[in-house]
Amino acid sequence: MTDRLHLKPRHRHLLEDILRAHLPDVEVWAYGSRVSGHSHGGSDLDLVLRGPELEQIPISKLVDLEEALRESTIPFIVEARDWARLPETFHREIMHDYIVLVAEQ
Repeated sequence: MTDRLHLKPRHRHLLEDILRAHLPDVEVWAYGSRVSGHSHGGSDLDLVLRGPELEQIPISKLVDLEEALRESTIPFIVEARDWARLPETFHREIMHDYIVLVAEQ
């Protein structure tokens, strides 16, 4: 149910393009206020990156993605975290309310 994501279509398309270009084999989930309905125009977007077999994503790829997001025209902060580097307690919190932004290919 991706229509729950509070994001303008042009920003979503740009974000998806950046994610696919930098992490083509990674599933991306959105969570937090832009999914729960508690966001405002300046809210950040929280993403969790789920690498193949849930293995850690190389730091160099994460840095490249962060730079691409920062240099993009997306007018809010995008916080992208690697699932494999998060504690299990955070996994459970995310799993309560998320949407798949970019599915595994």
